[in-house]
Amino acid sequence: MTGFVVVIPARYGSSRLPGKPLLEIDGRPMVAHVWQRASESAATRIVVATDDQRIVEAVNAFGGEAIMTRADHPSGTDRLAEVARCLKLDDDTIVVNVQGDEPLLPAALIDQVAVRLEEDAQASIATLAEPIGDVDTLFNPNVVKVVRDVHGRALYFSRAPIPWDREGFTSRPALLDTDAWLRHVGLYAYRAGFLAEYVDWLPSPLEQLEQLEQLRALHHGHCIQVALSTEPHPAGVDTPDDLQRVRQYIERNAPGGK
Repeated sequence: MTGFVVVIPARYGSSRLPGKPLLEIDGRPMVAHVWQRASESAATRIVVATDDQRIVEAVNAFGGEAIMTRADHPSGTDRLAEVARCLKLDDDTIVVNVQGDEPLLPAALIDQVAVRLEEDAQASIATLAEPIGDVDTLFNPNVVKVVRDVHGRALYFSRAPIPWDREGFTSRPALLDTDAWLRHVGLYAYRAGFLAEYVDWLPSPLEQLEQLEQLRALHHGHCIQVALSTEPHPAGVDTPDDLQRVRQYIERNAPGGK
């Protein structure tokens, strides 16, 4: 495929884990592990977008590229748009948003989402999904669900259990043997031109109800391509327990690890 750019948003502030991008994992800051994952992809450029000089200095220390962005962005997509503008990216350039708290993200998924967007010329965004295999996950409002059309494009995203099995869910809910139920994986690829448009839109009514910003793109008639993940998508780091889990995983899987 043609080259694409990875942007890693890395904010210093976090209510549960202050300074999260700089927290140490196996002797390196978390953001360095995320950078390493991105460098294993086919990206031609990787940029850390941050609002804190300490993160800039940490990225520079391991040889990465970082830029300072505004601290008052209402969403990560707005921060990406600022980066695309600062880098003077062409409208057709593909930008993959890799969250700064995902040190276990497989590089293959970064490549997959970029390729999927390149393959669908009518899509402005590409993202990923995984099959849902149990009722508890389907009915969990913290798990975002997505339904797709025949071309793999998103019809809708919701915190509700969609699609609704009219016959099966009226008694004891159970999932049929089908891939109709999909969990959205929050890894996105965008066209830079779309990002420039996005920042001028107000939040849409459905977005405000569901608290899902991708619904803003659907509201304005843009296509979102949704591919099924080729590999499992590991959870990111949101809590101290998550951090400990990732530290133990990396320690076990490091050369010579236990």
